[in-house]
Amino acid sequence: MNIRSIPYDHPDALKLDEEVQAEYVVRYGEGDATPMDAAHFAPPHGLYLLAYDMDGTPVASGGWRSQERGEEGYEDGDAEIKRMFVVRAARGRGLARRILAALEESAREAGRVRMVAETGLEQPEAIGLYTSSGYAPVTKFGLYRFEETSRCYAKPLTDAPPVRP
Repeated sequence: MNIRSIPYDHPDALKLDEEVQAEYVVRYGEGDATPMDAAHFAPPHGLYLLAYDMDGTPVASGGWRSQERGEEGYEDGDAEIKRMFVVRAARGRGLARRILAALEESAREAGRVRMVAETGLEQPEAIGLYTSSGYAPVTKFGLYRFEETSRCYAKPLTDAPPVRP
């Protein structure tokens, strides 16, 4: 596997984004309406990664973008994980875990202090990934913070104690 940093609006990223949106429709009845912009993922304020198989086919994605305290419940210094996704044929190979580790390292290097992720009950794989990687439940944030099925997690990127809800 080859993991590369690419722009969020790269054709390969757009292809995987269409796939993850289709999966959200199956799981939730609609796609993710969170506003996204390629500029959100431009270093040093973010990063977007794609994993390619040996044939050069994109098979996994994930990114982070800077967030600060505001109306949507983020905290100063947050790095929000977005579009963590592995195509069905490539699941079970540890790609999401490798991308997550690379995102955490990048956010830490950029001075972010907390990695945060919002997911939902219909994504038990994501919940399992985050909780097994040291993420703990926190007060909800983001567009879906008022949804009953939304779940939010965080992991400190510094030696500071974790924030609990």
